[in-house]
Amino acid sequence: MSTSYPWFAHYEKGVPQSLEIPEKLLQDLVTESARRFPNNIAVRMVLKYLPLGLSISSRLNYRELEAASDKFAAVLQGLGVQKGDRVGIMLPNLPQTIIAFFGILKAGATVVNINPTYPAPELKHTLHDSGAVAIIMLSGLYDRLTAIQQHTSIKNVILTDIPESLSWPFNKLVEKTVRESGMMKDVAAGPGVHQYASLMHTAPSKPTKVNATSEDVVLFQYTGGTTGVPKAAMLTHHNLVANCLQMDAWFTRVEYGKEKFLLALPAFHVYGMTVGMLFGLSVGAEVILVADPRNTAHIIDVINHEKVTIYPGVPAMYIGLNNHPKAKEVDLHSIKACLSGGAALPMEVARQFESLTGGKLVEGFGMTECSPVACANPIYGEVRFGSIGLPVSGTICEVCSLEPDEEGKFRILKQGEEGELILKGPQVMKGYWNMPDETAKTIDSDGWLHTGDIAKMDEDGYFYIVDRKKDLIIASGFNIVPREVEEVLFQHPAVLDATVAGIPDAKRGETVKAYVVLKEGQSCTEEEIRAFCKENLAPYKVPTHVQFMKELPKTQAGKVLRRQLVQEEKDKQAKAATATPA
Repeated sequence: MSTSYPWFAHYEKGVPQSLEIPEKLLQDLVTESARRFPNNIAVRMVLKYLPLGLSISSRLNYRELEAASDKFAAVLQGLGVQKGDRVGIMLPNLPQTIIAFFGILKAGATVVNINPTYPAPELKHTLHDSGAVAIIMLSGLYDRLTAIQQHTSIKNVILTDIPESLSWPFNKLVEKTVRESGMMKDVAAGPGVHQYASLMHTAPSKPTKVNATSEDVVLFQYTGGTTGVPKAAMLTHHNLVANCLQMDAWFTRVEYGKEKFLLALPAFHVYGMTVGMLFGLSVGAEVILVADPRNTAHIIDVINHEKVTIYPGVPAMYIGLNNHPKAKEVDLHSIKACLSGGAALPMEVARQFESLTGGKLVEGFGMTECSPVACANPIYGEVRFGSIGLPVSGTICEVCSLEPDEEGKFRILKQGEEGELILKGPQVMKGYWNMPDETAKTIDSDGWLHTGDIAKMDEDGYFYIVDRKKDLIIASGFNIVPREVEEVLFQHPAVLDATVAGIPDAKRGETVKAYVVLKEGQSCTEEEIRAFCKENLAPYKVPTHVQFMKELPKTQAGKVLRRQLVQEEKDKQAKAATATPA
């Protein structure tokens, strides 16, 4: 970068101002790690610890991961998957998830990340919109697909299960539990329905080479964006390679081939995928998979037994660890550094975590449209609590006017002034799939990505989020568009009017609250509303709270005053926090 920005003076020693992003493919990062560290463990899944130092776990070294992803690429090609085709991954954090991810890339196809908790309606939208021709999923989820497959382009389904990555006798022990949970079912073989293990057993060891460039789209990552139904941010090899290298530059004390990353964040979420999976594998780390990020006791055991060094997460995960009694009973001092995202990180949470672990915990900022990391506090430099930190290497951030001028241009504001946070960098997406108008609204004619967040920059180049321009709810790092939830609420036969807002929540940062007006003569309970939502929405979108009202506050034009409802909730919480017990 030729311009001197104020944040450069506050980069910690060793962090470059700019980066030269090589024209390489994303899978090359793992191929290089396999060449350098062939016998190092690349992926370890830990399900449970047993007495006498035993554990129910599986592992792949880098050589095995490289070979398995080659085979999966050959599997896809054998099923007719062509360059540019979209292939869905609907899996929790399993070794198969990572194998499939890189296998899809090696086949020249594009990954469509899909949340395994999606009910049939949301799955239908994602598959129909993306035009995915194949999907790999748990057998227990297959019924959801069959309910909507006729409305999609899916021709081939690959079924896999948790026990497949385990050796005997642990695979049999786990199978009983998984079957009881409903996540594993017997599915009859048929046209277009395949078993992962059988395909991998018979596939060629190497795929046919596909000509690809760094500008090819490798990922459809669905996001709520600002309004309407979810849309796919198209991320390229270049975008994701750049964000991995930006993380490598920011984590100044990473030791190649020696780190242990804890991937408790789901790999289908862009943050877990990039900062946990891709960054970890790019530096030759051992990526340790945990399927349930809410199982704090297990996470503590994993950190203790495996000596985890880097643990990306969201504030709710660190809050859970801080307050768990087991955290004080074991040694967590292997932790070196953690980057928190998805919600504001309270200062006390960071301080308590650092006291427990001896490691560093800093807040960053990102969004799906930028792969996702754009800003972060220095890991070992000056941290300013309440700030999202500094733009990472190669990234420019500014604060601009909320509305364009007569010529359609946005005015760059002075330091200290509040406006919309905008940014540029090699990690910024190519655009939204099949949505040129939405792309143009998000990336302006000067190439700035508009985040929709209201921010300010201080005199030293640290940025602070002060509000949100869009009505997006971010709960534990997941984007939720209120309209999605409202559409479901309006389908309830007793509901006359409804709106949804994000209210402050100590664990999730924000959580979903529904405000409901019932039809005259109708009755309904909070539990009934939530149960109805559970049938049609992913669990993280289901309202945590439901408030029944006689009418919703609206403007003269009929627009719901969502901000007023949120402010009322904040005032209520503040009053409760200061109330003196009787």
